[in-house]
Formats: sequence, C-alpha cells, structure tokens
Amino acid sequence: MSSSSSVPVLTIDGPSGSGKGTISRMVAEKLGWRLLDSGALYRAVGYAAGMEGLDLSDAEAMTRCAQTTKIRFQAAKDGDDTHVLVNGHDATDELRTETAGAAASAIASIPSVRQALVDMQLAFRKAPGLVADGRDMGTVIFPDAAFKVFLTASAAERAKRRYKQLKEKGLSVTLATLQREIEARDARDASRTVAPLKPAVDAVFIDTTGMGIEDVVAKVLAVVRT
Repeated sequence: MSSSSSVPVLTIDGPSGSGKGTISRMVAEKLGWRLLDSGALYRAVGYAAGMEGLDLSDAEAMTRCAQTTKIRFQAAKDGDDTHVLVNGHDATDELRTETAGAAASAIASIPSVRQALVDMQLAFRKAPGLVADGRDMGTVIFPDAAFKVFLTASAAERAKRRYKQLKEKGLSVTLATLQREIEARDARDASRTVAPLKPAVDAVFIDTTGMGIEDVVAKVLAVVRT
C-alpha cells in the first residue's frame, strides 16, 4: 500500500455540462485540497493530437501522444479557471470547445490511452487531500476514495449552461446543436466498453437541474463533512 493511500479523496463524476468543473474547483478551494481535472488531460491529448494532425482512431498514435504530451496546470492569478499548458502552449480556451470535448471522448475509449493517463492521475493524490473531477474517478481511478459524488442534470439544462459559457467567451454556437452533441456524447460515454460513465455504487447522486451553484457546493461539502 502506497503512502498516498492515506490521503483523502473526493471524487466528483458526471456527464458533460453537469457543472463538475466549477463545483470541483469551488469545493477544492473551500477544503484547501488539490484539484484534478481529469477531463482536461484527455482534452489536452486530443488537442495535441490535432496539432500534430494525427488520426484520433489510430490507437497506437494516440497512445504515443498520451505518453509524450506534456500537460501542466497553472493556477490563475485573477480567480479565473485554472490554465492548462499543453506542450508549453496555453490551450485553456481551445480545450473548452465542443471539438476538444468530442476528441477527448473519442480517445477515452482507447484502453491503452486510458492506461497511459492513469499514473498521471494517481500522482495528483497528495496531502492534504484531492478533489478529482471526471467520469470514472470513483469507479476506476480512485475506487477507494472515502467520498464520492455523481453530479447530473437534464440534457436541456446542461446545453443551456454550456451555451451561456461559450457565448460569454465569444464563441458562435447554437443551443440545439449543443444539446444534440451532449446527448450523443452521453450515449457514447455510457455505452463504451472501457470505464463507461456510471455512478459508483457508493456515490451520492446529486441532480443539479434548477439548483444554484452555491447550493450544489453546499451539498457536496456536506458529503465530506458529515
């Protein structure tokens, strides 16, 4: 048993647009714990692959890309989202696009890519604690986590949230297209053979449809503090 196994972990899993990123960041700040945005790792590899013009369905090339891509998280000084540097380039904005999300979902179904990123994710488990945000944090990466949450919301609600988020960043998107993409991604993530999207049996299920951010944060913190 490694010494890191004594470090507490809160896993926050859920589908695209369920608010995992925002909630995880706020909860980590309130607890004073480290933060792992596992989706950003997959998006970063997908982005790096795109920059190299690689075929996302080429398992060998994707695995090599996952093994060699340098990914670094940098805390923002203005309280904004954490910056993600991919091979030295600040790719924070590019990683938020639906294109990056679709690329992440595609390569996440390749077993050897997932394996290449497992050790990288486990290395985030350091004192005083870790909030791990993703899709298989509680089921695959940290199955021994003491605290597990599964966040969800209706596809319509998640599409509205993503639409608002992308519009604020000046990106051209339509609500109908976003909802179609979210529903397609849900189906793809839930049906894949490797680490399908599903709640851990011991996770606390929280439907955030119609809930304010502070209310969701309070519910998640209650899981850790009870």
